[in-house]
Amino acid sequence: MVKLLIKDIGEFFIEKETKLVLAIQDNNGDINHACGGNARCTTCKVKFIDGEPQKYTQAEYDKLLQEDAIGEYRLSCQCTVDHDMSVIVLDNHSTSNRPDPGSRPHDNITPPPTWISNKK
Repeated sequence: MVKLLIKDIGEFFIEKETKLVLAIQDNNGDINHACGGNARCTTCKVKFIDGEPQKYTQAEYDKLLQEDAIGEYRLSCQCTVDHDMSVIVLDNHSTSNRPDPGSRPHDNITPPPTWISNKK
């Protein structure tokens, strides 16, 4: 188990390799995921306070590059909780005017990840 701190929500012990968006959602993290966790939108964006992963999926990197957001935030649907980390949810469902946060993302990262090193 690893520790996940969700700012303004609490501290939780998460099974290692859990997809970050699910770890947040399953612990009352109030997060959107409009595309269902497929790196096609940016509604699951988070800011890392501590413990930012040192790699991206190619899909996440391409989407952040398209949005000119490299170094600004990360897509929680493309990260796994594999070490202690602290995050801030940047797109809360409760303030989004969306009817729902989106369909529940798959347990595994989708699309299947090709990993690249953090290029910050």
